[in-house]
Amino acid sequence: MDSKPFEPFVPAAKSMPELTGKAIGLGVLMAVALGAANAYVGMTAGLTVAATFPAAVVAMAALRGFGGTILEENIARTTASVGEALVAGAIFTIPAFVISGAWDELQYLQSTAIMLIGGVLGVLFVIVLRRTLVVEADLPFPEAVAASEIVKAGQGGQTGASFLFSAMGVAAVWELLKNSNGIQYVQASTQRFVEFGRSQIDILQERFEYTGGVLLSTSSASPMLMGVGFIVGTKISAVLFAGAVSGWLLLVPLALFLNPGLTAALGPDDNMIGLATEVWSKQIRPLAVGTMIVAAFYTLFNLRQSLVAGISKALHHIGAGGGQAASDRTEIDLNLKKILVAIGAMAIATFFLYYHFAQSFKGALVLTLVMVIIGFLFAAVAGYLVALIGSSNNPISGLTLSALLIAAILMVFLGVTDVHGVAAVLGVAGVVCCAAGIAGDMMQDLKVGHILGGTPYKMQIGELVGVFFAALVLTFPLIALDRAYEIGSQALPAPQAGLMALMANGIVAGEMAWGLVICGMLLALALILIRAPAPMLVAVGMYLPFQSTAAIFVGGLIRWVFQLGLDKQRASEEERTRAQNTGILISSGFIAGESLMAVLLALLVIGADLYPAIQRFQTLTFGFEATPWLSILAYPLVIYMLVWVPISRMRQGGLPSTRIE
Repeated sequence: MDSKPFEPFVPAAKSMPELTGKAIGLGVLMAVALGAANAYVGMTAGLTVAATFPAAVVAMAALRGFGGTILEENIARTTASVGEALVAGAIFTIPAFVISGAWDELQYLQSTAIMLIGGVLGVLFVIVLRRTLVVEADLPFPEAVAASEIVKAGQGGQTGASFLFSAMGVAAVWELLKNSNGIQYVQASTQRFVEFGRSQIDILQERFEYTGGVLLSTSSASPMLMGVGFIVGTKISAVLFAGAVSGWLLLVPLALFLNPGLTAALGPDDNMIGLATEVWSKQIRPLAVGTMIVAAFYTLFNLRQSLVAGISKALHHIGAGGGQAASDRTEIDLNLKKILVAIGAMAIATFFLYYHFAQSFKGALVLTLVMVIIGFLFAAVAGYLVALIGSSNNPISGLTLSALLIAAILMVFLGVTDVHGVAAVLGVAGVVCCAAGIAGDMMQDLKVGHILGGTPYKMQIGELVGVFFAALVLTFPLIALDRAYEIGSQALPAPQAGLMALMANGIVAGEMAWGLVICGMLLALALILIRAPAPMLVAVGMYLPFQSTAAIFVGGLIRWVFQLGLDKQRASEEERTRAQNTGILISSGFIAGESLMAVLLALLVIGADLYPAIQRFQTLTFGFEATPWLSILAYPLVIYMLVWVPISRMRQGGLPSTRIE
């Protein structure tokens, strides 16, 4: 191991423009644009696209012409990325108010209040946790490392940029090909109607998803996900995949075997894969949520010493002006006194919001106290998970379901079981989901800034500004989409929000599948007792789609093959570092390229509804068909770029200096 102290890309002693008007302005514009695009994609396809990488590339391109510094680019990217994180929390929860029947239509003031309070609390919680998770904990932060490599490679004279941008091009073209038919309407075979308040929705038969000419369902053939697996390493990706194997290849077949009536009811034209998917969605996922509940608190228990130490150090600085007392520019946080006051102010605002929903003083007070505690704990867990597997795979919906479960039990205990109780429960879920989404995103942003040499308090100001403007604006595209397509309809199903509405109504009405949740808790206890490597990661693997965890695992296997190649070449420590840096650059390019193209496709899909010319362009671009077996080509291509290229170049001279002198 290298025992040299960490040195940022921009030394702490060097001063350059950072928190400027052009950086903040560009960041706010990108936050709104990327957030709006992800709102549509998330409610149609059930996923969002991480904005860190597109924001980093756009910031470099836009600010370069205005003489922007690398730290200004960092501020713009930091401010921009909150749009996607905030809208992810919003679309997973706020549409549930409509689907559950608590609202007749989306309400601007209440929706904005949920996003604003949740987003600001997420930022404030992370400021307290920054030193613990970003500086002191030895965590990989795969996407943060990737984003920082993008920024560094974009600076003049970085010869490693050729690796990065070549990989970006490959991944972007691949994303275009595998989504060659855009977002299409897909019909599954199993039919069952569930009353969701405003309308009846066949949640099992119809859905929107990404489809494409060269996409195989197994392992997704995604260079981006394989790049994530390469960065996090073989062990973490294997634990994630163990959870996927347990869920999909053990528990789903077991559920079908123990319920023969499910398969007997299938018609000659029905699809067994569709039935298995529904079993996973309705039975295995709730079980995984129960596992997450216990694993989340166990994760925090394991972090108790570093968390307590970090909070103690922060409190120690209160008398000396909080974080401003630090002499090193790269260690200055916002004043902790003001942070604590701001948390108190947000708690008061939360109380009034919950009182509006619950129409109960006692219920609002209890929910406010619970939300502050759970919000802080889940912000820490979200930041920890982002540090392990990246924000693209951060299961904030699972954490939100845990918060919803606790809030719903309290509402039942307090006797608030009417529509006001459902609204209050969804209000807790909305604030916690926005806080957890922002916390994970901001933890990643602060790690990028730590690597680049950014000033923490200036980045924290950028995050707060981004949250404020994004919360004010992003409700409008949600309302527009609802009026155009109707949230909960076939055109805009909002799957995560539908699940939130189902659980909120189910628990408050006394129809919750407690057996599955309790079984998940007992599973987590068993994993803890046998000292499984990471119970939370096992639960996350069960909760995520199989193809996603499989692709990450493939990336971990490629990393293993890469290490074997280094051993065979008897590489020195310097050569290993050089090869690993090249591999990380290429993985970063895969992540950035696929993310950028996914955002572009999302913008084209939205634009096609507004402008016929764009629709014609989309038809021409996506109008070809290709055999699915072409996806096999992704694997030798990725292996070649992540194994052969780094090893072959490790003795040809390293990447240039990783610091600005």
